[in-house]
Amino acid sequence: MSTQTNTKQKDLLRGGQFLVKETDSENVFTPEDFTDEQKMMKESVTEFVDREIWPRKEEFEQKNYELTEELMRKAGEMGFLGVSVPEEYDGLGMGFVTTMLVVDYISGATGSFSTAFGAHSGIGTLPITLYGNEEQKKKYLPKLATGEWFGAYALTEPGAGSDANSGKTKAVLSEDEKYYSITGQKMWISNAGFCNMMIVFARIEDDKNITGFIVEYDPENPNGISLGEEEKKLGIHSSSTRQVFFENTKVPVENMLAGRGEGFKIAMNALNVGRIKLAGACLDAERRVIDSSVKYANDRVQFKTPIAQFGAIKSKLAEMATSAYAGESASYRAAKDIEDRIALRQEAGASHQEAELKGVEEYAIECSILKVAVSEDLQNVTDEGVQIFGGMGFSADAPMESAWRDARITRIYEGTNEINRMLCVGMLVKKAMKGHVDLLGPATAVGKELTGIPSFDKPDYTELFAEEKEIIKNLKKVFLMVAGSAVQKFGPDLEQHQQLLLASADILIEVYMAESAILRTEKNAKRFGEDKQKEQIAMSKLYLYHAVDIINQKAKEGIVSFAEGDEQRMMLMGLKRFTKYQNQPNVVELRNTIADRLIADNKYSF
Repeated sequence: MSTQTNTKQKDLLRGGQFLVKETDSENVFTPEDFTDEQKMMKESVTEFVDREIWPRKEEFEQKNYELTEELMRKAGEMGFLGVSVPEEYDGLGMGFVTTMLVVDYISGATGSFSTAFGAHSGIGTLPITLYGNEEQKKKYLPKLATGEWFGAYALTEPGAGSDANSGKTKAVLSEDEKYYSITGQKMWISNAGFCNMMIVFARIEDDKNITGFIVEYDPENPNGISLGEEEKKLGIHSSSTRQVFFENTKVPVENMLAGRGEGFKIAMNALNVGRIKLAGACLDAERRVIDSSVKYANDRVQFKTPIAQFGAIKSKLAEMATSAYAGESASYRAAKDIEDRIALRQEAGASHQEAELKGVEEYAIECSILKVAVSEDLQNVTDEGVQIFGGMGFSADAPMESAWRDARITRIYEGTNEINRMLCVGMLVKKAMKGHVDLLGPATAVGKELTGIPSFDKPDYTELFAEEKEIIKNLKKVFLMVAGSAVQKFGPDLEQHQQLLLASADILIEVYMAESAILRTEKNAKRFGEDKQKEQIAMSKLYLYHAVDIINQKAKEGIVSFAEGDEQRMMLMGLKRFTKYQNQPNVVELRNTIADRLIADNKYSF
C-alpha cells in the first residue's frame, strides 16, 4: 500500500498530539510493516556491516581514520550515503522510514563509523537538501550522495555549544560584494580530517542570528582553513574529530545557504532530523550488544551451569531487550508519521524540499523524546553488557568495553539530553499557545477529575492491554496535571525552573515510549495472534511497569516543588489514583518469559 493511500486512510496526528488524542494501533507503523524493498535494504546494509566493518572492529579502536574514510567511500558506492537525497541529484530518493532504517542498521558497525556516516549523510548533507537553491543542490549533492566528497558541519565553538546562536565566527562582505571572508574557530567537528566541504555558521556584522555558508575545503589549497590535531576522545576513536580555524577564508556570495540570518533556523531544523536519526543510530548497536551478551551468557559456565540460567542474568537480558524493543517501536512510529506528513504536504502542492522541512519540524517534540530515550537506553544496555561479561567486559579484548565507550557520546551530541528534555516540554507548550495542540481543554478536564468523586467500579480488563491502555491514559493525565499546573503558576517564567521541566520531560518521554511499545504489540497480536507475540506482550508490560514507577517519582518531585497545602495534597492523591494498577504485573515472570526466548534463540530475535 502506498504512503499516499495510508495518509488518506489514517487520522494523522500532529506532533505532540499523542498526549491528548488516542492512537489506534492500526495507524501505527512497526518494523513488522517493512515493505519488500525496505527488507532488501536492511539485508544489504547488514551484509555490508558484517562483511566490511565488523571483522575490522579492532582496527577502529586504533584510531585508523583512513579505514573510516575508505569504508565511507564503499558506503557511497553502495548508495547508502545518498538514501535520502532526491534521485535527480544522484541519490536513491527513498522515504523517511527507509532513511531511518539505513541509519539504524549502519549503527551495528562501530560508533566511529556510525558517527562519520551520520555527520556526512545527516547534518553534512541535509542543510543543502533542505535549504540549498537549485544551483547549490546540482553542484554539491551528487558528490555528497555518491561519496565522491564528504561533508562536515561546523557550528560549535569554544564559547557556543548548546547556545548555538552565540557563535563569534565572523563573515565580512568584500568591497566588490563577490565573497565573504570568514574568520573564527570551530570545535568538535566530525569528519573534519577528510571532508571536502563544510556547512559553516558565521555572523555577518552585528546580526541577531548567524548565517549558514557552504565552504569547500582542499588541503592542497586551504584558503585560510587550518585543522587542529585529532582530538583524544573517550570513544569513537576512528571518527575524525578536530578543531577548524578560519582566517579570512574566502567564500563566494552564492555559497550563502538560504538567506542572511537564516543560519540559526537551518541549524535547529537540521538538528531535528539529526535527533531522530541519532535514535535510529543507537538501535542496531543495542541489538548487537544484546546478541553478544546472550551468546556469552550461554557459553560461560559457572558452578556447572551456563550463567544465562541464573535469575540475575535473566533479569539483565530481559531489561536490555525491553529497552531495544521500545526504542524500535517509538522510532519507527515517529519516522512513519514524518514520512506521511511529508506526503500530505506534497499532495497539497509543496515542493519536496519544503514538504520534508515542514514534515520533520512538525514532529520536533518526538525527535527530542527519541534522542533522549534511546541514547540513554543504549548506555544502559552497554553497561549491563559489560556486567554480564564480568571481568572480560572490562577488557579491551572483548567487544563490550568499546561499545560502552562509544555509547557515551550519544547523550551529548545533537544537543545534550538535558537540552532536549527542556526542548520537548517547551515546544509542546508553544504548540499549545499556537493552537496546534489543545492542552488547555484536557488539562482543565483533569483538574475537574481531581476534585470529583472517583469511581469505585472495577472495570473489565479481559481484552489484551485493556488495563495497560487505561494506565497510559492516566499517565497522560499526570503530565497534564503537573505541566498544566506549572504553566498556570509560572507562565513564561517556566523555562527558569529547569528541574521542574526535566521532571515533566521524563513523564512525557515515558508516556510516548510505553505507548509506542504497546501499540506495536497490539497491532501485531491482532494480525499474527497473541500466542506468537508472547514475549513482545511481556516486554510491553515490563516497559510500562517501569514507566509507571518513573512517572510516579518524577511527578511527585515536580508537585512538591511548586504546590503547597490542599493543592499539593489533592495533586498527590490524584497521582496515586493515576498510577494505580488493578492487577499488578508479575515482573519476575515477565522477565523470565523474555529471557527464555533470548536464551533459546541465542540472540535478540524480535
